[in-house]
Amino acid sequence: MDLSSYPRRRYTQGFTPLEHMPNFTKALRATCPDGAGPNVWVKRDDMLGLTPGGNKTRKLEFLVADALAQGADTLVTCGAPQSNHCRATLSAAIKEGMKCRFVIEERVPNTYKLDASGNNFLFRLLGVEAITVVPAGSNMLAAMQVVVDDLAKLGRKGYIVPGGGSNAIGGLGYVACAQELQQQFFDQGVRIHKIVVGSGSSGTHGGMLAGFLGNRINIPLIGIGVSRDPVDQNPLVLKEAQAVCDLLGLNITVPADSVVSHGNWWRPKYSVPNAAMVEAVQMLARTEAILLDPVYTGKIMAGLIGLARQGHFKRDESVLFIHTGGAPSLHAYEAEVLGLAEMSH
Repeated sequence: MDLSSYPRRRYTQGFTPLEHMPNFTKALRATCPDGAGPNVWVKRDDMLGLTPGGNKTRKLEFLVADALAQGADTLVTCGAPQSNHCRATLSAAIKEGMKCRFVIEERVPNTYKLDASGNNFLFRLLGVEAITVVPAGSNMLAAMQVVVDDLAKLGRKGYIVPGGGSNAIGGLGYVACAQELQQQFFDQGVRIHKIVVGSGSSGTHGGMLAGFLGNRINIPLIGIGVSRDPVDQNPLVLKEAQAVCDLLGLNITVPADSVVSHGNWWRPKYSVPNAAMVEAVQMLARTEAILLDPVYTGKIMAGLIGLARQGHFKRDESVLFIHTGGAPSLHAYEAEVLGLAEMSH
């Protein structure tokens, strides 16, 4: 597959590391029936460029290039109060000498606080131009269009970056990741049997699936939902994967059974901590000194741990965890991730 015809900005030098996690593997096996857990590897997309990395960087390389090609001077995007995507989009705007505005959706009422730490602190430090806060369930596209219309009245041109960077253009970032992984498996002599990936706005999961299909990488992708159960999540991933395949002209119909996700680890609500997330965050930090975040990667790793304990992986299978970043939001949940606050079970 040739991505060279698509405009792309480069925010990362080289590939992100592909690492075995021996200490975490040992700790996980100690909690699995008969010690039969998998070998766990990690793709360090938390070390991508922009402040301070994460999966949104890959998507923004293509989305920002499209914005620049259209003559935009301001990026407009949306997310939750501790949105990694908003922070990464703002960082990209700064790199390009652009302005950036957010529409923040209070998915849990009264959770947006101007002076909060974590990503909210970085919003202020990096200099977001304006933030509009809307209630849960708002039409986010319409709310962003209002911002774009307001910019037009000022003689400026806004470009809407969809939530999570999840559309066909953004999905190209994880097609590129699939190609990067394929090269790393070859270069490092690594055989991976299954891959665990977060499944939220669907751009990472769907883009990677399209990349695997287009490059004939026959490794099952296992999505861990961070906000929805499979009945609601899988159609979103299927739609995203198909849109990316169509954009690339692959003439592929994405098989419905190629979309697999699990929804057992996101409750009680999106972004609300639970005990399995706390265990996962503490476990990886204390075995490999790798930081996860409470909203996304902590719950995704909780899913990998839970599936391992359920016998979902064969003994000594090599399982790759796609680390999509998000560490800044740890600081907004310090009591919870240290186990000092009451958890949901």
